[in-house]
Amino acid sequence: MMDTGGGGGASSPTATMSRWKFAAWRQFQHLLDKSTPHVGRRWLGFAAVALLYALRVYLVQGFYVVSYGLGIYILNLLIGFLSPQVDPETVILDADVPTLPSTASDEFRPFVRRLPEFKFWYSITKAFCIAFVMTFFSAFDVPVFWPILLFYWVVLFSLTMRRQISHMIKYKYLPFSSGKQMEQSEDLMEVEESCF
Repeated sequence: MMDTGGGGGASSPTATMSRWKFAAWRQFQHLLDKSTPHVGRRWLGFAAVALLYALRVYLVQGFYVVSYGLGIYILNLLIGFLSPQVDPETVILDADVPTLPSTASDEFRPFVRRLPEFKFWYSITKAFCIAFVMTFFSAFDVPVFWPILLFYWVVLFSLTMRRQISHMIKYKYLPFSSGKQMEQSEDLMEVEESCF
């Protein structure tokens, strides 16, 4: 009789595949975790992937619908990256919900994105990899007049960015908080100098 229990006997091929899949996922997650603090290197890697995709599309002279879909997805990610986690337009003024400062006397709160930088990088890199793989299947190469798609995407991008920038101006926030932190550190240095 064959031992099918968990006591060290032969295991089924499904269990073996499941263990390999889990080990591969764990290794991949470990690499992702190690790459988190290396922002510049991650974005250089993304640039290489994007360049590889652009080169593939240029050489094949096709897959414009895939590229258009990728562009719409990137625009969606960019809006999440540039938007605050709590939208000041939709939030009811409540003491428990942190909002953006509305006057100069308000307390400084760092900008918290709806889509964090790491998730933005991971999603956009994954999208380019998937689009790159799609360029190897002729079913995704739909014949289309690409200048129309490009024009439509540019119009969509400019309208969306105009709306986003007007939202940023209306609620007085920048999606990058480096400038305000610098002002605070200068104020802190002035206070420290006056104490001595």
